[in-house]
Amino acid sequence: MHGYSEHKTDHLKRLRRIEGQVRGVARMVEEDAYCIDVLTQLSAVTRALQSVAVGLLDEHLAHCVVAAAREGGEEQETKLREASEAIRRLVRS
Repeated sequence: MHGYSEHKTDHLKRLRRIEGQVRGVARMVEEDAYCIDVLTQLSAVTRALQSVAVGLLDEHLAHCVVAAAREGGEEQETKLREASEAIRRLVRS
């Protein structure tokens, strides 16, 4: 069971909403909308995706990393390294 399983439905709902936002941005480009308006919508999509990513990371830390820390050993090191790399990727984006 993954850390996000408990909130899977919520995540999928949010991702579908974001998918709709992306389709809306594509429509704006097709219709030659004003550049700043397109950029504003792209910024909103980016923030929404980052919000989903942070939520997934929180759940990963609370579930997977905590479970691995209880086990200790190599699994603990692996999960901590994965979490650090995920945080690094989020910070860069």
